[in-house]
Amino acid sequence: MIFARNTLAAAGFALSLAGAVSAQEAPKEDAAASAAPTIAPTSDTVVATVNGEQITVGHIVALVGRLPEQYQTLADDVLLNGITEQLIQQTLLSQRVDADTKSMKYAIENERRALLATEAVNRIGDAAVTDEAVQKAYAERYTSGDAGQDFFASHILVATEDEAKAIVAELEGGADFAELAKEKSIGPSNVQGGELGWIEPGQTVAPFEQAALALKPGELSPPTETQFGWHVIKLKELRDHEPPKLEDVRAEIEGELSDQAIEVAIGMLGEGATVERTDENIDPSVVRQTILLD
Repeated sequence: MIFARNTLAAAGFALSLAGAVSAQEAPKEDAAASAAPTIAPTSDTVVATVNGEQITVGHIVALVGRLPEQYQTLADDVLLNGITEQLIQQTLLSQRVDADTKSMKYAIENERRALLATEAVNRIGDAAVTDEAVQKAYAERYTSGDAGQDFFASHILVATEDEAKAIVAELEGGADFAELAKEKSIGPSNVQGGELGWIEPGQTVAPFEQAALALKPGELSPPTETQFGWHVIKLKELRDHEPPKLEDVRAEIEGELSDQAIEVAIGMLGEGATVERTDENIDPSVVRQTILLD
């Protein structure tokens, strides 16, 4: 088994892949052993005792629920054997540490607080992510009103307005746009003659998008300033923007709904709580004084 060294949570939540594989490849029990009756356990059923300290089915089930996704597909017998072995090893190691020291006392309190806070966050986030809420957010963002237009454009980027004006004059005089872009543009698209490809609404800074959409295909823009410099834009083509499929953006929408709900909940909890900060002027250097935990 491989153990994380930094936190109790990390050591508890990750089942070693090496341990799982070795358990999966372990020799099969003989027929007599496999014929033993299967018991109907409860959360208090003891699976191992380490120097008098019990490991129960409840400990295993709680840990399985917090394993990373890649371990959830392992066979049940692999999980049972692998996690039991990991909990035995963790128990052996934990028994070598004095939990009553100051450093361990505060570390355990922090781990407990973080675990409970994480559970609260998960519950709040999960409750906010309903199919109805996802559908509503998708409609508001992608299918309500005008979806806008995509545009296919090229540009030449220079440092000053005077340079941009000079380039417009050269182009109006018959100069080749792509060759001029390769020669004079300071933007990374210069190697492909200034071509930017298809651009969706919101993908570029507003002044650039507004200038491009004000053109007709084949037209040149006047010098247009953005934070990157001065652009001369050539519009090649326009098309109506097609919104993404719901399934392609579902994860993003669910994440935003969850984050918003958590932010609101924390704000409400703060407003209803009694939080008293000390008036003492604490020296900030105290955060590095590990001697306080000796």
